[in-house]
Amino acid sequence: MQRIFRYTSPLLLALALCAVLAGCNNLLEVESNRVKPEKDNWEDVEDTRNALIGAYGLMRAALCDNATWWMQGEFRLGDFSAVSRPDLRAVTGNNLNASYSLVRSLHNWRRFYAVINATNLFIERSGDVLGKDAYYSEGNHRVDIAQMRSLRAFAYFCLARNWGDVPLIVSSFDGQFPRMRRVSQDTVLAFAERELVQAAKDLPYIYDGNDPQLTSIYYNEYYGRWSGTLFNKISAYAVLAHIAAWEERYSDVMAYTKFIMDNYPKANIAFTPNALELTRASNGFFGRRTPSQILNFTFDYMSQEGTNTGHIEEYTLARPFIAKIVPEMYVPKDSIIRIFDQPGDERFSIDPATGYPLRDYYFTNYSQNIPVFSKIKVIESGTSSGSFRLFTATLSFSRMEELALLRAEAAVQTGDRGEAELWLANVMKSRGVVNPAFQGKDMIDEIFAERRRELMGEGWRFFDQVRYQRIKRNEPAMLKLIAEGGIYWPVAEEALAQNALLTQNTYWSK
Repeated sequence: MQRIFRYTSPLLLALALCAVLAGCNNLLEVESNRVKPEKDNWEDVEDTRNALIGAYGLMRAALCDNATWWMQGEFRLGDFSAVSRPDLRAVTGNNLNASYSLVRSLHNWRRFYAVINATNLFIERSGDVLGKDAYYSEGNHRVDIAQMRSLRAFAYFCLARNWGDVPLIVSSFDGQFPRMRRVSQDTVLAFAERELVQAAKDLPYIYDGNDPQLTSIYYNEYYGRWSGTLFNKISAYAVLAHIAAWEERYSDVMAYTKFIMDNYPKANIAFTPNALELTRASNGFFGRRTPSQILNFTFDYMSQEGTNTGHIEEYTLARPFIAKIVPEMYVPKDSIIRIFDQPGDERFSIDPATGYPLRDYYFTNYSQNIPVFSKIKVIESGTSSGSFRLFTATLSFSRMEELALLRAEAAVQTGDRGEAELWLANVMKSRGVVNPAFQGKDMIDEIFAERRRELMGEGWRFFDQVRYQRIKRNEPAMLKLIAEGGIYWPVAEEALAQNALLTQNTYWSK
């Protein structure tokens, strides 16, 4: 088994370069440059490991190419404003038909289908290795398949939230994207949910030899290598909870989050105790990998995974963190004061006596016209080196505070205000808010206000606004956008040109 431990995946390195230099938009259109021909790629346990990690690498590239995760979920109609770039203003203003290369690149869903193709291929071919390599056990294979089904389901969740109806492809293809019609978002999400429910049965809580799903250490590497980086039972249920919330099935959200709240300690997951631990540069929540990153995609400096593009930090940081005078994206000061209105809030709060920040873990240079959003600032292992910028913060999908607030939202919608108050108060107290009180207040307003504070910069703001309006129905502009399908992205012109069965989202074909 030492050969597994020593092996460095050329596919993973190629994927890292793909994410850094060019993205994966054309991955399915170029001739394969794998080390071995496809027919020879399923011979031994090294092949399965490389293919598995490669699929995760493709997902990371899909989410981070042109900072897709933040463009689609954080900057679009969000709290951040562009300092000067017109392409970023197009994103923040929902002008998604603008002819800027950045905006046009975000139309393209092919990088997510690259993930789906890789997972389909793994599901189809990895069983071949069972009869060829004694080191590849039935148990290892079962866990691998569960991960690939989960990763495929997550890719479809991302596709459905951003494009609505999309092609549902469940078998691998070589080169040319198959000509298939778009199917309904409900059908796609139902498929993803079924896959996750089944996969979760075979996923471990923790990737070491002590978990009942694993009979030995996973791929000859110990817990520290895998913690926070692979799908486990808790991360599968986190995606399940969000699928149900997106579809407004709040009784299912309660069921899925109950499983998480009952079982998260088995995965060594913990709540972040305070804002300092959340925002610390090199060893806070976003630094490297930890079990509490329920599903994350790392750029760990120590593993030589840092990049200088594809991060929120590329757009939001400036002096004193990097050699940039002002950031490209920032939260205006009047918005900061309006959003962070809780006395004693560690994330950001104003001293009423002086008018200056009393706590400022989320923002730096508040006294300047353009403050710096510094919540996420993991730069070259926590230090700056002049004009050279190497960002290494992890991209995290969900964490315990986010899931607690999601459960609070579902509790309100299912008639349990008391439980909603409990989860909301717990999150607020952990951020320095003393004795939060909710008597006479609208709990949905309070929960989404806290999500806005706690999750700023993590890719949730746009989707939270959609869910909030589906509940409250009090903002005509957003309701019109929802009703007319304007919450979804345009389908890329090249995809439409290559597949006559595809149609453009109606809102963007006007």
